[in-house]
Amino acid sequence: MDRRAFVQWTLSAGALLPAISLAVRDRHGDLLPRRRLGRTGELVTMLGLGGWHLGRMNEADAEKTVEAAIAGGIRFFDSAESYQAGRSERYLGRYLVPKYREDVFIMTKTTAGTAREARRHLEGSLRRMNSGYMDLWQMHAIGSPGDVDRRLANGVWDVMEEAVQEGKTRYIGFTGHSNPAAHLHMLSSQQAAQTCQMPVNIADMSYSSFSRQVLPKLVDHDLGVIAMKTLANGGFFGGSQHGQHGPNPRVVPDRLSVREALHFVWSLPVSVVVSGPDNIGQLKEKVALARSFDGMDQATRAALVKRVADMAGRKVEFYKS
Repeated sequence: MDRRAFVQWTLSAGALLPAISLAVRDRHGDLLPRRRLGRTGELVTMLGLGGWHLGRMNEADAEKTVEAAIAGGIRFFDSAESYQAGRSERYLGRYLVPKYREDVFIMTKTTAGTAREARRHLEGSLRRMNSGYMDLWQMHAIGSPGDVDRRLANGVWDVMEEAVQEGKTRYIGFTGHSNPAAHLHMLSSQQAAQTCQMPVNIADMSYSSFSRQVLPKLVDHDLGVIAMKTLANGGFFGGSQHGQHGPNPRVVPDRLSVREALHFVWSLPVSVVVSGPDNIGQLKEKVALARSFDGMDQATRAALVKRVADMAGRKVEFYKS
């Protein structure tokens, strides 16, 4: 979209927010507000627990984090076959599924490049997660239009559609963090995806932007939008590698607060923000921010984008190509 068209689109972004369900309680307590996951029709909590961070914890901390997430009202849980060689999925299979399977929405992903590998990942994920099915299975980390073409030609998406027919996953989608062109090509290459996961954050708006280029099309196609890297995977804290803080200039706290960063993303038409905590204190902070969210107008969003525009780029979003 050109600048004028995007500004016009964001003026109505609040009206495009997925349908919200408030004041819901299940047998484990009060849920966070829920949003519609695109054309799946599922209502998912607006905050999900990030599986990569969970997988790098020790056993005791992983169990405590799962329990704290449930107590905080989170019912959306993220993982991937590639996270810590399956340890993230095993933690879900040990500490989430036995007690909470019928009350939660579980997503995992495959980096498979061939049909055979996708089938192997599927069976391995289900075994590690101790579940006969997953709620959402996504083609993970598409990197370029050529990467999309190779995976499709090699039958990966065919296996994913077969998994739906076999009852091994309820929904399918795709993810990527490096190149908006890959997402656009995926959208033009097949019509069966029901969800899309991608970086959505304030700095993204000013550099190789998923929010500007891809998000409007996801809304048009009614895909469930799963936002990740809302704090740039540590990049907002000076980091330049996966999940780490570092010595680079800091978007947080020098230019933004965590509250502003997360509330900005929740004010866009996303279904769920997947965010990984380093510890339970961070998890509780994000739960509190979800509960306090009451919207953000277009003028405030525009001011925040302008505030960090000069910092945008690969130094902050180091995962982009």
